[in-house]
Amino acid sequence: MASSATRTPRRMAVCAVAAIVFSPAAYAQTDFRPVLQTYSDIALAKYEDSLAAAKALDEAADALIANPSKETLEAARTAWKASRIPYQQTEAYRFGNPIVDDWEGRVNAWPLDEGLIDYVDAAYGTESDDNALYTANVIANPSIEIGGTAVDASEITPEFLSGTLQEAGDIEANVATGYHAIEFLLWGQDLNGTGAGAGERPYTDYDPANCTGGHCDRRAQYLDAATDLLVSDLEEMVGNWQEGGEARQNLLEGDPKAGVAAILTGLGSLSYGELAGERMKLGLLLHDPEEEHDCFSDNTHISHLYDVVGIRNVYHAAYARTDGTRIEGPSVSDLVKQVDPALDEELSGKLDATVAAMEAMEERAKGGEAYDQMIGEGNEAGNAAVQAGIDALIDQTRSIERAVAALQLDGIAFEGSDSLDNPDAVFQ
Repeated sequence: MASSATRTPRRMAVCAVAAIVFSPAAYAQTDFRPVLQTYSDIALAKYEDSLAAAKALDEAADALIANPSKETLEAARTAWKASRIPYQQTEAYRFGNPIVDDWEGRVNAWPLDEGLIDYVDAAYGTESDDNALYTANVIANPSIEIGGTAVDASEITPEFLSGTLQEAGDIEANVATGYHAIEFLLWGQDLNGTGAGAGERPYTDYDPANCTGGHCDRRAQYLDAATDLLVSDLEEMVGNWQEGGEARQNLLEGDPKAGVAAILTGLGSLSYGELAGERMKLGLLLHDPEEEHDCFSDNTHISHLYDVVGIRNVYHAAYARTDGTRIEGPSVSDLVKQVDPALDEELSGKLDATVAAMEAMEERAKGGEAYDQMIGEGNEAGNAAVQAGIDALIDQTRSIERAVAALQLDGIAFEGSDSLDNPDAVFQ
Protein backbone atom coordinates (compact mmCIF):
# COMPACT_ATOMS: atom_id res chain seq x y z
CA MET A 1 0.00 0.00 0.00
CA ALA A 2 1.96 2.95 -1.25
CA SER A 3 1.95 6.27 0.53
CA SER A 4 2.26 9.65 -1.11
CA ALA A 5 2.90 13.26 -0.25
CA THR A 6 -0.87 13.69 0.13
CA ARG A 7 -1.28 11.06 2.84
CA THR A 8 -4.34 12.05 4.82
CA PRO A 9 -3.70 12.98 8.48
CA ARG A 10 -5.22 10.37 10.74
CA ARG A 11 -7.61 10.79 13.66
CA MET A 12 -7.46 14.56 13.77
CA ALA A 13 -10.82 15.03 15.45
CA VAL A 14 -12.46 13.92 18.70
CA CYS A 15 -16.02 12.70 19.09
CA ALA A 16 -17.56 14.28 22.19
CA VAL A 17 -19.73 12.27 24.55
CA ALA A 18 -23.29 13.32 25.16
CA ALA A 19 -24.33 14.41 28.65
CA ILE A 20 -27.22 12.39 30.10
CA VAL A 21 -27.78 11.99 33.81
CA PHE A 22 -29.66 9.04 35.30
CA SER A 23 -30.94 8.27 38.77
CA PRO A 24 -28.21 8.24 41.45
CA ALA A 25 -30.18 5.53 43.27
CA ALA A 26 -30.05 3.23 40.25
CA TYR A 27 -26.42 4.05 39.63
CA ALA A 28 -25.51 3.13 43.23
CA GLN A 29 -26.48 -0.47 42.51
CA THR A 30 -23.65 -0.93 40.03
CA ASP A 31 -20.65 -3.12 40.86
CA PHE A 32 -17.78 -2.61 38.45
CA ARG A 33 -15.05 -5.00 39.63
CA PRO A 34 -16.60 -8.27 38.38
CA VAL A 35 -16.98 -6.65 34.97
CA LEU A 36 -13.28 -5.80 34.89
CA GLN A 37 -12.42 -9.37 35.88
CA THR A 38 -14.41 -10.86 32.98
CA TYR A 39 -13.06 -8.24 30.58
CA SER A 40 -9.52 -9.26 31.55
CA ASP A 41 -10.30 -12.98 31.26
CA ILE A 42 -11.68 -12.48 27.76
CA ALA A 43 -8.69 -10.35 26.77
CA LEU A 44 -6.39 -13.19 27.84
CA ALA A 45 -8.42 -15.72 25.88
CA LYS A 46 -8.42 -13.59 22.73
CA TYR A 47 -4.69 -13.00 22.84
CA GLU A 48 -4.07 -16.69 23.56
CA ASP A 49 -6.15 -17.59 20.51
CA SER A 50 -4.27 -14.99 18.46
CA LEU A 51 -0.97 -16.45 19.64
CA ALA A 52 -2.00 -19.98 18.70
CA ALA A 53 -3.02 -18.80 15.23
CA ALA A 54 0.25 -16.89 14.85
CA LYS A 55 2.21 -20.03 15.73
CA ALA A 56 0.30 -21.92 13.03
CA LEU A 57 1.16 -19.13 10.59
CA ASP A 58 4.82 -19.31 11.62
CA GLU A 59 4.84 -23.05 10.98
CA ALA A 60 3.19 -22.58 7.58
CA ALA A 61 5.76 -19.93 6.67
CA ASP A 62 8.56 -22.30 7.69
CA ALA A 63 7.05 -24.98 5.43
CA LEU A 64 6.90 -22.53 2.51
CA ILE A 65 10.55 -21.61 3.03
CA ALA A 66 11.63 -25.25 3.31
CA ASN A 67 9.61 -26.44 0.32
CA PRO A 68 8.41 -23.61 -1.93
CA SER A 69 5.37 -24.63 -3.96
CA LYS A 70 1.91 -23.42 -4.89
CA GLU A 71 0.54 -25.62 -2.13
CA THR A 72 2.80 -24.36 0.66
CA LEU A 73 2.26 -20.74 -0.39
CA GLU A 74 -1.51 -21.23 -0.35
CA ALA A 75 -1.30 -22.93 3.04
CA ALA A 76 0.63 -19.96 4.44
CA ARG A 77 -1.95 -17.56 3.03
CA THR A 78 -4.75 -19.61 4.57
CA ALA A 79 -2.97 -19.54 7.93
CA TRP A 80 -2.57 -15.77 7.68
CA LYS A 81 -6.29 -15.31 7.03
CA ALA A 82 -7.15 -17.60 9.95
CA SER A 83 -4.87 -15.57 12.22
CA ARG A 84 -6.86 -12.41 11.54
CA ILE A 85 -10.08 -13.75 13.03
CA PRO A 86 -9.05 -13.89 16.70
CA TYR A 87 -6.68 -10.94 16.46
CA GLN A 88 -9.24 -8.50 15.04
CA GLN A 89 -11.50 -9.28 17.99
CA THR A 90 -8.78 -7.94 20.30
CA GLU A 91 -8.91 -4.48 18.74
CA ALA A 92 -11.70 -3.47 21.10
CA TYR A 93 -8.97 -3.45 23.79
CA ARG A 94 -7.20 -0.59 22.07
CA PHE A 95 -7.65 3.11 22.91
CA GLY A 96 -8.61 2.48 26.54
CA ASN A 97 -5.57 0.41 27.56
CA PRO A 98 -2.22 2.23 27.17
CA ILE A 99 -0.25 -1.03 27.21
CA VAL A 100 -2.19 -2.25 24.20
CA ASP A 101 -1.93 1.10 22.41
CA ASP A 102 1.83 1.28 22.88
CA TRP A 103 2.24 -2.26 21.56
CA GLU A 104 -0.34 -2.43 18.77
CA GLY A 105 1.74 -0.66 16.12
CA ARG A 106 4.22 -3.52 16.18
CA VAL A 107 1.61 -6.05 15.03
CA ASN A 108 -1.12 -4.31 13.05
CA ALA A 109 0.22 -0.97 11.77
CA TRP A 110 -0.99 0.19 8.36
CA PRO A 111 -0.88 1.64 5.75
CA LEU A 112 2.69 0.77 4.82
CA ASP A 113 5.17 1.81 2.17
CA GLU A 114 5.90 -1.68 0.90
CA GLY A 115 8.87 -0.51 -1.16
CA LEU A 116 10.76 -0.41 2.12
CA ILE A 117 10.56 -4.20 2.23
CA ASP A 118 10.74 -5.65 -1.29
CA TYR A 119 10.42 -5.02 -5.00
CA VAL A 120 7.39 -3.08 -6.24
CA ASP A 121 5.75 -2.32 -9.56
CA ALA A 122 6.99 0.70 -11.53
CA ALA A 123 3.64 2.42 -10.95
CA TYR A 124 4.52 2.67 -7.27
CA GLY A 125 7.11 5.32 -8.11
CA THR A 126 10.68 5.74 -6.99
CA GLU A 127 10.55 8.39 -4.28
CA SER A 128 8.34 10.19 -1.78
CA ASP A 129 8.74 13.65 -0.34
CA ASP A 130 7.61 12.19 2.99
CA ASN A 131 9.80 9.09 3.16
CA ALA A 132 13.43 8.72 2.15
CA LEU A 133 13.06 4.93 2.55
CA TYR A 134 10.08 4.72 0.19
CA THR A 135 11.91 2.24 -2.08
CA ALA A 136 14.77 1.15 0.17
CA ASN A 137 13.97 -2.52 -0.63
CA VAL A 138 15.86 -4.05 2.26
CA ILE A 139 15.45 -7.54 0.79
CA ALA A 140 17.56 -6.51 -2.21
CA ASN A 141 20.03 -4.37 -0.29
CA PRO A 142 22.30 -5.67 2.50
CA SER A 143 23.15 -2.08 3.40
CA ILE A 144 20.69 0.82 3.55
CA GLU A 145 20.92 4.42 4.68
CA ILE A 146 18.72 5.72 7.48
CA GLY A 147 18.96 9.38 8.37
CA GLY A 148 22.23 9.76 6.50
CA THR A 149 23.86 6.81 8.29
CA ALA A 150 24.76 3.53 6.60
CA VAL A 151 23.01 0.59 8.31
CA ASP A 152 24.09 -3.02 8.05
CA ALA A 153 21.11 -5.05 6.79
CA SER A 154 23.08 -8.15 5.85
CA GLU A 155 21.20 -10.27 8.39
CA ILE A 156 17.43 -9.88 8.51
CA THR A 157 16.57 -10.89 12.05
CA PRO A 158 13.61 -10.16 14.35
CA GLU A 159 15.86 -7.73 16.24
CA PHE A 160 16.78 -5.89 13.04
CA LEU A 161 13.15 -5.59 11.97
CA SER A 162 11.84 -4.38 15.33
CA GLY A 163 14.82 -2.34 16.48
CA THR A 164 16.03 -0.74 13.26
CA LEU A 165 13.58 -0.97 10.38
CA GLN A 166 10.19 -0.54 12.08
CA GLU A 167 9.21 3.14 11.75
CA ALA A 168 12.76 3.92 10.58
CA GLY A 169 13.38 7.63 10.44
CA ASP A 170 10.32 8.12 12.68
CA ILE A 171 8.09 7.58 9.64
CA GLU A 172 4.87 5.72 10.49
CA ALA A 173 4.58 4.35 6.94
CA ASN A 174 7.84 2.40 7.43
CA VAL A 175 6.00 -0.65 8.70
CA ALA A 176 8.45 -3.53 8.77
CA THR A 177 6.74 -5.91 11.22
CA GLY A 178 3.36 -7.44 11.96
CA TYR A 179 0.45 -8.84 10.04
CA HIS A 180 0.57 -6.44 7.10
CA ALA A 181 4.28 -6.83 6.41
CA ILE A 182 3.71 -10.60 6.41
CA GLU A 183 0.65 -10.14 4.21
CA PHE A 184 2.75 -8.28 1.63
CA LEU A 185 5.41 -10.99 1.74
CA LEU A 186 2.77 -13.66 1.01
CA TRP A 187 0.66 -11.87 -1.60
CA GLY A 188 2.75 -9.05 -3.00
CA GLN A 189 1.10 -5.90 -4.31
CA ASP A 190 -2.50 -5.97 -5.49
CA LEU A 191 -2.10 -4.29 -8.88
CA ASN A 192 -5.77 -4.64 -9.86
CA GLY A 193 -6.96 -1.31 -8.49
CA THR A 194 -10.72 -1.58 -7.98
CA GLY A 195 -10.86 -4.50 -10.40
CA ALA A 196 -11.09 -8.16 -9.44
CA GLY A 197 -8.09 -9.93 -7.95
CA ALA A 198 -5.67 -9.74 -5.03
CA GLY A 199 -1.88 -9.83 -4.95
CA GLU A 200 -0.29 -12.58 -7.03
CA ARG A 201 3.20 -13.13 -5.65
CA PRO A 202 4.51 -16.43 -7.08
CA TYR A 203 5.84 -19.17 -4.83
CA THR A 204 9.07 -19.00 -6.83
CA ASP A 205 9.85 -15.76 -4.98
CA TYR A 206 10.90 -18.19 -2.22
CA ASP A 207 12.57 -20.82 -4.42
CA PRO A 208 16.36 -20.31 -4.67
CA ALA A 209 16.57 -22.89 -7.48
CA ASN A 210 14.00 -21.06 -9.66
CA CYS A 211 14.13 -17.60 -8.14
CA THR A 212 11.77 -14.87 -9.32
CA GLY A 213 11.94 -11.37 -7.94
CA GLY A 214 15.58 -11.86 -6.97
CA HIS A 215 17.10 -12.40 -3.53
CA CYS A 216 14.88 -15.36 -2.66
CA ASP A 217 17.10 -16.35 0.26
CA ARG A 218 16.77 -12.91 1.86
CA ARG A 219 13.02 -12.82 1.24
CA ALA A 220 12.74 -16.13 3.06
CA GLN A 221 14.91 -14.73 5.84
CA TYR A 222 12.57 -11.73 6.15
CA LEU A 223 9.42 -13.88 6.23
CA ASP A 224 10.96 -16.16 8.85
CA ALA A 225 11.99 -13.21 11.02
CA ALA A 226 8.63 -11.43 10.69
CA THR A 227 6.56 -14.49 11.63
CA ASP A 228 8.86 -15.33 14.54
CA LEU A 229 8.52 -11.75 15.75
CA LEU A 230 4.73 -11.82 15.51
CA VAL A 231 4.71 -14.86 17.77
CA SER A 232 6.99 -13.24 20.35
CA ASP A 233 4.99 -9.99 20.31
CA LEU A 234 1.77 -11.89 20.97
CA GLU A 235 3.47 -13.88 23.73
CA GLU A 236 4.27 -10.57 25.38
CA MET A 237 0.65 -9.43 25.24
CA VAL A 238 -0.60 -12.75 26.58
CA GLY A 239 1.71 -12.18 29.53
CA ASN A 240 0.25 -8.73 30.10
CA TRP A 241 -3.24 -10.22 30.60
CA GLN A 242 -2.31 -13.27 32.66
CA GLU A 243 -2.75 -13.26 36.45
CA GLY A 244 -0.27 -10.69 37.72
CA GLY A 245 0.23 -9.23 34.25
CA GLU A 246 0.56 -5.47 33.99
CA ALA A 247 -2.52 -4.81 31.85
CA ARG A 248 -4.73 -6.90 34.13
CA GLN A 249 -3.30 -5.33 37.28
CA ASN A 250 -3.77 -1.82 35.95
CA LEU A 251 -7.49 -2.51 35.64
CA LEU A 252 -8.13 -4.62 38.69
CA GLU A 253 -6.02 -2.59 41.11
CA GLY A 254 -7.06 0.83 39.80
CA ASP A 255 -10.24 2.86 40.13
CA PRO A 256 -13.06 0.51 39.01
CA LYS A 257 -14.97 3.39 37.46
CA ALA A 258 -11.91 4.35 35.41
CA GLY A 259 -11.63 0.73 34.30
CA VAL A 260 -15.17 0.70 32.90
CA ALA A 261 -14.45 4.05 31.27
CA ALA A 262 -11.46 2.42 29.55
CA ILE A 263 -13.69 -0.36 28.21
CA LEU A 264 -16.18 2.08 26.72
CA THR A 265 -13.41 4.30 25.37
CA GLY A 266 -12.16 1.31 23.41
CA LEU A 267 -15.60 0.44 22.08
CA GLY A 268 -16.48 3.98 21.06
CA SER A 269 -13.11 4.86 19.55
CA LEU A 270 -12.86 1.70 17.48
CA SER A 271 -16.45 2.11 16.32
CA TYR A 272 -16.19 5.75 15.32
CA GLY A 273 -12.82 7.25 14.50
CA GLU A 274 -10.86 4.11 13.64
CA LEU A 275 -13.26 1.79 11.84
CA ALA A 276 -16.08 4.01 10.56
CA GLY A 277 -13.65 6.82 9.78
CA GLU A 278 -10.09 5.84 8.95
CA ARG A 279 -10.67 2.31 7.70
CA MET A 280 -13.96 2.77 5.86
CA LYS A 281 -15.13 6.32 5.15
CA LEU A 282 -11.71 7.55 3.99
CA GLY A 283 -11.40 4.86 1.34
CA LEU A 284 -15.00 5.36 0.28
CA LEU A 285 -14.57 9.12 -0.10
CA LEU A 286 -11.46 8.66 -2.20
CA HIS A 287 -12.61 5.45 -3.93
CA ASP A 288 -9.05 4.38 -3.29
CA PRO A 289 -8.00 0.73 -2.80
CA GLU A 290 -4.77 2.03 -1.25
CA GLU A 291 -6.91 2.82 1.82
CA GLU A 292 -8.08 -0.77 2.17
CA HIS A 293 -7.03 -2.35 5.47
CA ASP A 294 -5.95 -5.79 4.18
CA CYS A 295 -5.06 -4.45 0.76
CA PHE A 296 -2.71 -7.16 -0.51
CA SER A 297 -4.94 -10.15 0.28
CA ASP A 298 -8.44 -8.70 -0.27
CA ASN A 299 -9.33 -9.91 3.23
CA THR A 300 -10.66 -6.56 4.45
CA HIS A 301 -14.28 -7.67 4.75
CA ILE A 302 -13.20 -10.31 7.30
CA SER A 303 -11.11 -7.88 9.33
CA HIS A 304 -13.96 -5.37 9.49
CA LEU A 305 -16.46 -8.08 10.45
CA TYR A 306 -14.39 -9.40 13.34
CA ASP A 307 -13.66 -5.91 14.61
CA VAL A 308 -17.38 -5.41 15.19
CA VAL A 309 -17.84 -8.94 16.52
CA GLY A 310 -15.10 -8.03 19.02
CA ILE A 311 -16.91 -4.84 20.02
CA ARG A 312 -20.10 -6.80 20.62
CA ASN A 313 -18.50 -9.58 22.62
CA VAL A 314 -16.70 -7.06 24.86
CA TYR A 315 -19.97 -5.25 25.59
CA HIS A 316 -21.73 -8.52 26.46
CA ALA A 317 -18.63 -10.16 28.04
CA ALA A 318 -19.17 -13.32 26.03
CA TYR A 319 -16.46 -14.77 23.76
CA ALA A 320 -16.51 -17.98 21.72
CA ARG A 321 -12.94 -19.26 21.66
CA THR A 322 -11.30 -20.83 18.63
CA ASP A 323 -11.54 -24.27 20.26
CA GLY A 324 -15.31 -23.90 20.68
CA THR A 325 -15.33 -23.17 24.42
CA ARG A 326 -17.04 -20.05 25.68
CA ILE A 327 -16.10 -17.44 28.28
CA GLU A 328 -18.76 -15.17 29.73
CA GLY A 329 -19.53 -13.28 32.89
CA PRO A 330 -20.55 -9.90 34.33
CA SER A 331 -20.59 -7.31 31.56
CA VAL A 332 -20.92 -3.65 30.72
CA SER A 333 -24.32 -4.65 29.35
CA ASP A 334 -25.30 -5.72 32.88
CA LEU A 335 -24.22 -2.35 34.26
CA VAL A 336 -26.17 -0.39 31.65
CA LYS A 337 -29.21 -2.60 32.16
CA GLN A 338 -29.25 -1.73 35.86
CA VAL A 339 -29.56 2.00 35.22
CA ASP A 340 -31.49 1.98 31.93
CA PRO A 341 -32.82 -1.32 30.57
CA ALA A 342 -34.17 0.36 27.43
CA LEU A 343 -30.74 1.77 26.63
CA ASP A 344 -29.12 -1.64 27.00
CA GLU A 345 -31.71 -3.08 24.63
CA GLU A 346 -31.11 -0.23 22.21
CA LEU A 347 -27.32 -0.62 22.21
CA SER A 348 -27.51 -4.40 21.99
CA GLY A 349 -29.75 -4.10 18.95
CA LYS A 350 -27.43 -1.63 17.29
CA LEU A 351 -24.41 -3.87 17.86
CA ASP A 352 -26.32 -6.70 16.17
CA ALA A 353 -27.28 -4.39 13.30
CA THR A 354 -23.63 -3.43 12.75
CA VAL A 355 -22.55 -7.06 12.67
CA ALA A 356 -25.33 -7.72 10.15
CA ALA A 357 -24.12 -4.85 7.95
CA MET A 358 -20.61 -6.30 7.95
CA GLU A 359 -21.97 -9.77 7.25
CA ALA A 360 -23.73 -8.30 4.22
CA MET A 361 -20.34 -7.11 2.93
CA GLU A 362 -18.94 -10.55 3.64
CA GLU A 363 -21.68 -12.06 1.48
CA ARG A 364 -20.81 -9.69 -1.36
CA ALA A 365 -17.18 -10.78 -1.05
CA LYS A 366 -18.18 -14.44 -1.11
CA GLY A 367 -20.06 -13.65 -4.32
CA GLY A 368 -16.88 -12.39 -5.93
CA GLU A 369 -16.90 -8.66 -5.16
CA ALA A 370 -13.93 -7.80 -2.94
CA TYR A 371 -13.95 -4.82 -0.60
CA ASP A 372 -11.71 -2.77 -2.90
CA GLN A 373 -14.30 -3.25 -5.63
CA MET A 374 -17.11 -2.23 -3.27
CA ILE A 375 -15.47 1.17 -2.69
CA GLY A 376 -14.73 1.71 -6.38
CA GLU A 377 -16.03 4.83 -8.08
CA GLY A 378 -19.30 4.20 -9.89
CA ASN A 379 -20.16 1.03 -7.95
CA GLU A 380 -23.36 2.38 -6.43
CA ALA A 381 -24.48 -0.87 -4.83
CA GLY A 382 -21.04 -1.64 -3.41
CA ASN A 383 -20.62 1.92 -2.13
CA ALA A 384 -24.03 1.69 -0.48
CA ALA A 385 -23.09 -1.57 1.27
CA VAL A 386 -19.95 0.04 2.72
CA GLN A 387 -21.85 3.18 3.69
CA ALA A 388 -24.42 1.02 5.49
CA GLY A 389 -21.62 -0.38 7.62
CA ILE A 390 -20.33 3.12 8.35
CA ASP A 391 -23.82 4.36 9.25
CA ALA A 392 -24.34 1.41 11.60
CA LEU A 393 -21.03 2.10 13.34
CA ILE A 394 -21.89 5.77 13.81
CA ASP A 395 -25.33 4.85 15.10
CA GLN A 396 -23.96 2.40 17.66
CA THR A 397 -21.40 5.00 18.76
CA ARG A 398 -24.25 7.36 19.69
CA SER A 399 -25.68 4.67 21.95
CA ILE A 400 -22.24 3.97 23.43
CA GLU A 401 -22.09 7.69 24.28
CA ARG A 402 -25.43 7.33 26.02
CA ALA A 403 -24.10 4.35 27.98
CA VAL A 404 -21.13 6.44 29.11
CA ALA A 405 -23.51 9.09 30.37
CA ALA A 406 -25.82 6.54 32.00
CA LEU A 407 -22.92 5.19 34.04
CA GLN A 408 -21.80 8.73 34.88
CA LEU A 409 -18.29 8.22 33.56
CA ASP A 410 -16.33 11.43 33.21
CA GLY A 411 -13.53 12.58 30.94
CA ILE A 412 -14.12 10.24 28.01
CA ALA A 413 -13.50 11.39 24.45
CA PHE A 414 -13.67 8.95 21.57
CA GLU A 415 -11.21 8.99 18.68
CA GLY A 416 -12.46 11.03 15.76
CA SER A 417 -11.66 11.17 12.06
CA ASP A 418 -11.54 13.95 9.51
CA SER A 419 -13.29 11.58 7.14
CA LEU A 420 -16.39 11.85 9.32
CA ASP A 421 -15.97 15.18 11.09
CA ASN A 422 -14.29 17.34 8.44
CA PRO A 423 -14.44 15.53 5.08
CA ASP A 424 -13.30 18.57 3.10
CA ALA A 425 -9.90 18.16 4.76
CA VAL A 426 -9.51 14.75 3.12
CA PHE A 427 -9.25 16.39 -0.30
CA GLN A 428 -6.83 19.15 0.70
